[in-house]
Amino acid sequence: MADAPEIKKHTIAVLVENRFGVLSRVAGLFSARGYNIESLSVGETLDPAVSRMTLVVRGDAFVIEQVMKQLHKLIDVIKVIDLSEETHVEREMLLVRVNAEPSARAEVLRIADIFRAKVIDVTAASYTLEVTGEESKIEAMLELLRAFGIQEVVRTGKVAIARSPKTRLRRAEEKLGKTAPPRPSNPAAQDPRVVGFAD
Repeated sequence: MADAPEIKKHTIAVLVENRFGVLSRVAGLFSARGYNIESLSVGETLDPAVSRMTLVVRGDAFVIEQVMKQLHKLIDVIKVIDLSEETHVEREMLLVRVNAEPSARAEVLRIADIFRAKVIDVTAASYTLEVTGEESKIEAMLELLRAFGIQEVVRTGKVAIARSPKTRLRRAEEKLGKTAPPRPSNPAAQDPRVVGFAD
């Protein structure tokens, strides 16, 4: 019996032309094929005519491949990248309003401090906290705050960016057919006692 396909979360970045109706067309593509978008965030890039969408989709390799192909077919789509296939950094912002009775205020503030959250609003019976981080950090903080009573939660969904490749310069030189000039010898680089020497 064949193994069931592995279901994974994928973070997909889509560069689109900043036009009316693009967001609904992308969302419609997913809903029409029964694919669920777990989170979606959109914002302008350095070029005001181009927006960047970050989508989180759950599926097996076949589903994700189909999603990527269908996105490429949309006329307003400029580029599609599955960031899950490369090294990247992702963050999410959470706003949470939690009960803060006088007896619990110190503990709520201690949890906020541990997770580097900011108190952005205070009432007689509640704190509103803001925290940014990876999904695991957000979930861990929410789990601790549930004991005090969470009144409301607002999450942005993920935004993500690929890490800059360290070998970009070498690859560019290889493409141009050029050889990098020899580097001056550095005795420290040859010394096994030097730990963490940067190449």
